[in-house]
Amino acid sequence: MKLYALIGLAFSLCFPMVAQAKMVADVDVADEMTVAEQTLVLNGAGVRSKFFMDLYVGSLYLPSHAKQLDAVLKSPIAVIQLTITSGMITSDKMRTAIEEGFELATDNNIGSIKTDIEHFTQLFADEIVEGDQFTFVTQKGRGVTSIKNGQVQGDIAGEAFRQALLKIWLGDSPAQDSLKQDMLAQ
Repeated sequence: MKLYALIGLAFSLCFPMVAQAKMVADVDVADEMTVAEQTLVLNGAGVRSKFFMDLYVGSLYLPSHAKQLDAVLKSPIAVIQLTITSGMITSDKMRTAIEEGFELATDNNIGSIKTDIEHFTQLFADEIVEGDQFTFVTQKGRGVTSIKNGQVQGDIAGEAFRQALLKIWLGDSPAQDSLKQDMLAQ
């Protein structure tokens, strides 16, 4: 039964009922998406850049708009979507960035989720190319489902992991402050 739910989730992300909201760094960012039979609205989207180069577009989808991390963490479901816009991102660089993100998100206290982080970073082992889309469906109390280009990669259970993942982009030490502000529509 779980397999059918994951297939349905992946299918709904491949062919979501969406209206195009806006263009961000030449990426169409959908105004809404349907996940787990729930319509989520675009909370905000922005660009992660480094050394004046756009790396990816990050977008946040929620059941209703939120401007603070606490509201996102309390939401029953939140989706972070990353659309790769640079060929400079490799699987090794992505894994390193994710590991560093977890360290910053947890104030270097990854002990309880270390195994989960190791499992999660292995989901980035395959080649990453411009145009790839990573979707992280986070459900309160259940954990995270990772999807790449519409294909479910895996699930990681646990609320601590879910919160740490969201804090990579929305926490006190985010991947990039301007991206956090854009995703939280501030």
